[in-house]
Amino acid sequence: MKKLTTLASALLLSGVYGVALAQDTIALTVSTLDNPFFVSLKQGAEKKAEELGYKLVVLDSQNDPAKELSNVEDLMVRGAKVLLINPTDSEAVGNAVAIANRNKIPVITLDRSAAKGEVVSHIASDNVAGGKMAGDFIAEKLGQNVKIIQLEGTAGTSAARERGEGFKQAILAHQFDVLASQPADFDRTKGLNVMENLLQSKGAVQAVFAQNDEMALGALRAISAANKKVLVVGFDGTDDGVKAVESGKLAATVAQQPELIGSLGVETADKVLKGEKVETKIPVDLKVVTK
Repeated sequence: MKKLTTLASALLLSGVYGVALAQDTIALTVSTLDNPFFVSLKQGAEKKAEELGYKLVVLDSQNDPAKELSNVEDLMVRGAKVLLINPTDSEAVGNAVAIANRNKIPVITLDRSAAKGEVVSHIASDNVAGGKMAGDFIAEKLGQNVKIIQLEGTAGTSAARERGEGFKQAILAHQFDVLASQPADFDRTKGLNVMENLLQSKGAVQAVFAQNDEMALGALRAISAANKKVLVVGFDGTDDGVKAVESGKLAATVAQQPELIGSLGVETADKVLKGEKVETKIPVDLKVVTK
C-alpha cells in the first residue's frame, strides 16, 4: 500500500510539474515560412521547446509588417511569456516590439535586428563578416578587378544591409568592378527575373554574389538559360543551396545555422524566464561551404 501511495504521489507530482511547464508559452513570429531558411529556424526552435518542456506558438508574418503587428497583438492575448521575433523589416518591427514592451513581455530578435524598441537579446550570424567572406572567396577564385553583380535582399532588413556592408568591404579590398547591385527580395523567382534582365545589359559579368541562397538559385537558372559561365556565391547554407554546391552548380554558400539560431532563441527565452542574465548579442558562427 505504501508503495502504491508513493507511486501515486510521484505521478501526481510529475503531473503537476507537467502542467506548470505547459503553462509557459513562448511565441515565435517568423518573417515568412515560404523561405527554407526560416522553416529550419522554426524547426530548431520547436525541437528545443519540446526538449525544455515549453509550448511554442509559431505564426507566419508572410513578409508583411501589418500581418506581423497583428500576429504580435494576437500573441499578447494568448498569454505568451516571451516573444521571439524574426522581423519582416528592421524599422517596421519597432511597432510590434513596442506592443510587447507595453505588455512587459521580453523580446528576443532572431536573424534580423529591430531598429526600435527594447530587446533583451539579438541572436544572429555576423552578416557583415559573411558578406566579406563571400567577396574574399570570389577574389580567391577569380582574382582582382572582377566584373560582378550583387543581388540584394529585402530593403529595410538588417540582414540585407549588413551583408551588403560586408561585401562592400570586399569590393574595396579587391577592386571589383560592380556592374549592378539590385534587390531581388531574398526570393528565388525574383532572383531569376532580375538576373535575366541584368544579363541582357551586363553580359560581361564574371561573378554574382546573391545575399541569400534563394536568389542565388534563381540567378543560376537565368545564367544556365542564357548559356553563360558565371561564378555564383549564395548565403545561408540552406539544404537546396548546399545541394547546389555539391552538384557543382553553385560555387559556394556562406552557411548560417538557422536551426541553431532558433534553438538558441528558445534557450535564451528559458534563461530569461528563470531570471538569468543573457547576452545582448549572441553570435552564431558562419562558414564558407564549397565542393
